[in-house]
Amino acid sequence: MARTRRRRAHRKQVAEINVVPYIDVMLVLLVIFMITAPMLTQGVDVELPNANASPIQQEETDVLIASVDKKGQYFIDIGGEQAPISLVDLQSRVRKILSQNPNIPVLVRGDKNVSYGEVVGLMVSLQGAGVPNVGLVTEPE
Repeated sequence: MARTRRRRAHRKQVAEINVVPYIDVMLVLLVIFMITAPMLTQGVDVELPNANASPIQQEETDVLIASVDKKGQYFIDIGGEQAPISLVDLQSRVRKILSQNPNIPVLVRGDKNVSYGEVVGLMVSLQGAGVPNVGLVTEPE
């Protein structure tokens, strides 16, 4: 009897966490995000005009995109924000961004069904904010 008590007294409890279920859950989530990420589109739903132009070689990854949709609403791509804003608000936000990063390229995405005046108004607003050059985004033919 004394011998069995000694064996029990010397046996320590193992304090380990089984991480296999956590790894399984993590891998399932990884697969889900890998499948759904390409399905998410960034920006405003704009039907771009087709043009036979060569793409611009981008050296910088940060690009400021101002958009006007077919309803004539203005948008600016800042951190995934998708709410329509006025031209005055767009101009002040662009001015703030340019004060922090003056070399950021600015692109305009204009729906092909919107009037030419709406796109020009957006470009004039960007010029008023201090943007020296504006690029136009099109779909390749």
